[in-house]
Amino acid sequence: MKKLLKLLVFADAPAKAFSANWILLVLRIIVGGMMLVHGCQKVAGYDSLVATFPDPIGLGSALSLQLAILAEFLCSLAVIFGFMFRLALVPIAITMIVAAFVVMAPMGWQGMELPVLYLVLALLLMASGPGRYSLDHFIVCHYLL
Repeated sequence: MKKLLKLLVFADAPAKAFSANWILLVLRIIVGGMMLVHGCQKVAGYDSLVATFPDPIGLGSALSLQLAILAEFLCSLAVIFGFMFRLALVPIAITMIVAAFVVMAPMGWQGMELPVLYLVLALLLMASGPGRYSLDHFIVCHYLL
């Protein structure tokens, strides 16, 4: 019973590299996939959204929508695959900052909650890196070293 409790509840604090890499892979897929859903919605509804999409920083509705699609669709795919990982997280973080603190700010915390959550996850992933099971790791290990 002690061993089971130690294994399930009181596991050693430092994560082993193997499990940490699997956790990063799963986290990348989940966070990137959730963000990708928002990007797919914007791509699918582009024609109807382009005229009404918010223009929070004065770039025009069309360009604002295109930048949101770049972040939420293309960069999310890069996050999922761990390709140019940290660079791909920058547009996502910027988009979430604008969404939370400019577009959704008038709604209060209820409107800001989801973009802030995505922002925090993007910053944490940026700090951790993509892990071993990523295209970045594969490229570095097989082509650059």
